[in-house]
Amino acid sequence: MKIIFAGTPEFAASSLQAIIDNGHSVIAVYTQPDRPAGRGKKVLKSDVKLVAERNSIPVFQPEKLTDDAAQKELSALTPDLMIVAAYGLILPEAVLETPTLGCVNIHASLLPRWRGAAPIQRAIQAGDTETGITIMQMDEGLDTGDMLLKEHTPITAEDTGGSLHDRLATMGASCIVQYLDQIRQDPHAFEASAQDSTQANYAHKLTKQEAEINWSLDARQICSNVRAFNPWPVSYCVASDARIRIFEAEHVIHTGSESSGTVLEKAKEGILVKCGQDAIRIKKLQIPGGKALDAQSFVNGGKALLNAGDVLSSGISK
Repeated sequence: MKIIFAGTPEFAASSLQAIIDNGHSVIAVYTQPDRPAGRGKKVLKSDVKLVAERNSIPVFQPEKLTDDAAQKELSALTPDLMIVAAYGLILPEAVLETPTLGCVNIHASLLPRWRGAAPIQRAIQAGDTETGITIMQMDEGLDTGDMLLKEHTPITAEDTGGSLHDRLATMGASCIVQYLDQIRQDPHAFEASAQDSTQANYAHKLTKQEAEINWSLDARQICSNVRAFNPWPVSYCVASDARIRIFEAEHVIHTGSESSGTVLEKAKEGILVKCGQDAIRIKKLQIPGGKALDAQSFVNGGKALLNAGDVLSSGISK
């Protein structure tokens, strides 16, 4: 089979490398244009582009695929199959119909549970106990196509957005190789299964703004948010106009009537903060100009922040 691979971030790069390593013929790679990133705004290549270049695979980086020129360029490659993983561009009907075997997507959710841009983090945030990978036949909808293959994994109480991302990236690579190995022998090896759209939720793209902690929320929800937003955008609150980034927290039963956001205790075991219901104990945090520290190191450092009785806000004071 002549395969086109379309993807951009690290999640997709894992699958591309696995496809190559297992002897499948990737004739071209599509990825987002190089863009400035980081504080220095240095123009960087995507993770998928780096894998393609290391393996001498031609790379195409159109701004969009709705242009006639981009569609003709893709069609000239005469692909048998297009594999998509976190590409970031919409595939119009003309592109979906170009490969002989259509386009399949590696999606980091047990569809139809989470469709959209951030299924990994939204699953943690919602308190889901499991997630997984779905290999899906693409159509013109947003993650609405028929399902071809699924693999499940539990979401543990220790999972963060980062740890779950890495596990699903490995699973996605394994699933797409399994899919390719079987359809190479029999193009009809997998029976397509329609999604139940009544069970679907939309996984909105993550934003920095939603990482602000709302202390009036239930402590369990705040802890879920902390896990989901680690390593990005990272949950935060404000103490004395200093933005405190919170990487790890645990739920603590607390029946006091203090105001939400009140620091109840500053101890080496953690900083206890009252929430709308119960409290959280902050176990790992970072202050401006410093590195992320566990609570014991933070307390030993003697910083005059997060003292018992302080009331934390959710945004920088004007």
